[in-house]
Amino acid sequence: MDNHTESQRKLNMSHIRSSSKSEEIVRHFLFSKGFRYRKNDKRYAGKPDIVLPKYKTIIFINGCFWHQHNGCKGATIPKTNVSYWENKLRNNCIRDKANIDILNKQKWNVIVIWECMLSHKKIEETLNNLILDIINSFPGVTNNENNRFTTECANFN
Repeated sequence: MDNHTESQRKLNMSHIRSSSKSEEIVRHFLFSKGFRYRKNDKRYAGKPDIVLPKYKTIIFINGCFWHQHNGCKGATIPKTNVSYWENKLRNNCIRDKANIDILNKQKWNVIVIWECMLSHKKIEETLNNLILDIINSFPGVTNNENNRFTTECANFN
């Protein structure tokens, strides 16, 4: 049940931006390095933030709170309405894992960049590792190790 009228809900939703600052940083960086991509492509499980068809790579840029980044200080549960938030955030993690499993079965290289990885201290290393992981996923490259980006959500009891 919604606490807002239809007009109030429409106004609230109109103020929500479709992409985050983190997504914009990664997209701008990739474009500046010559990568061309599709964004928020509905054809793929989870509607990925970035799809690089040439490299068979999909990138999700996840907020540490909403996707419960395992071990991150941003992955906290609010102290009010705890059962609602635990259920909501658990379902986000379950859905994320299911989408990643589907994409992996379709032979996509899935990279998850967490919001905290784009802090001023870590951004350069994160973006450089991203390029390496995309290039290593390219067909014909022999050194295709697992990428450096974890896809793990927090564990809920």
